[in-house]
Amino acid sequence: MASRATIEQVAAAAGVSRSTVSRVVNGSAAVSPEALHAVQSAIAELNYVPNRAARSLASRQTHAIALIVPEDTTRFFGDPFFASIVAGITGALGGSDYLLNLLIATGDPGDKMTSFVRNGGVDGALIVSHHTSDAFVERIADAVPVVWGGRPLHQRPSEYVVDVDNASAARSATQHLIDTGRKRIATIAGPQTMLASVDRLQGFRSALADAGLEPFAETAGDYSEASGAEAARRLLAAGRPDAIFAAGDLMARGALRMLSAKGVRVPDDVAIVGFDDSQVALSTDPQLTTVRQPMYAMGKTMTGVLLSRLAGNEPPEVTILPTELVVRGSA
Repeated sequence: MASRATIEQVAAAAGVSRSTVSRVVNGSAAVSPEALHAVQSAIAELNYVPNRAARSLASRQTHAIALIVPEDTTRFFGDPFFASIVAGITGALGGSDYLLNLLIATGDPGDKMTSFVRNGGVDGALIVSHHTSDAFVERIADAVPVVWGGRPLHQRPSEYVVDVDNASAARSATQHLIDTGRKRIATIAGPQTMLASVDRLQGFRSALADAGLEPFAETAGDYSEASGAEAARRLLAAGRPDAIFAAGDLMARGALRMLSAKGVRVPDDVAIVGFDDSQVALSTDPQLTTVRQPMYAMGKTMTGVLLSRLAGNEPPEVTILPTELVVRGSA
């Protein structure tokens, strides 16, 4: 295997100093057109690849960003929401010079994650699935440029957010159940430590109130399938509803399977609407009626906003992406 070309070899081939090559590689404007052309030609001829570590030391940039997910690994790897977010992020990074660091933790004992970020481990961060108890993410937001996936608990001036209108989306899901003649409508909400879950519960209640209905029952899960099944068991024990709005597709699938195990027919006896329109929605029988949120686009848009900030630009502080109710067989 041929040895990798060095910066000294590029300098010799171009007939310039090592520092001139370094300025060209790091994008400095303090280079004459003739030297720039000579260095670029030598780089192409020698197939020179700059050393990332050396560039980071010179520019004080790591050319890395972090995706911070304050969840345990079971939820991260078990929920297709995160897979779509990561796919969108990597899609946006494909044409850039940045690498992605994935940081997953339900907390940050000893501030290990926070210290990594604050000590220059990355140039910026994307934060998704944050809870009201996750104080460490605010310390990270104080240290590096951050883009939030979903509203942070304490949104401050000049914070950048990419989100959907969760209240409006949940309202449309609940209105669909009302329009199909359902009267005893329950919800399986997400954890109320997350503002997205709070907004979805608000949208559910708002649609019912406008229709002159009271919630048949309200219970909550943690967005896992098991929690959805347990929530459905509780709802059946309290007296059967005729419809359920679940704040996530995994919880909806858990509820549907529990209902089926109890001999309750979907949608004949109980209609179910979920939220996300992940692959989970196509895996149920019947397939799941659900709110589609653009998860891939969310990851891609968050990354685009962060890269724009790191380039010194001023992108919009708040971006709201559209949702859509997808009607299938469960409601």
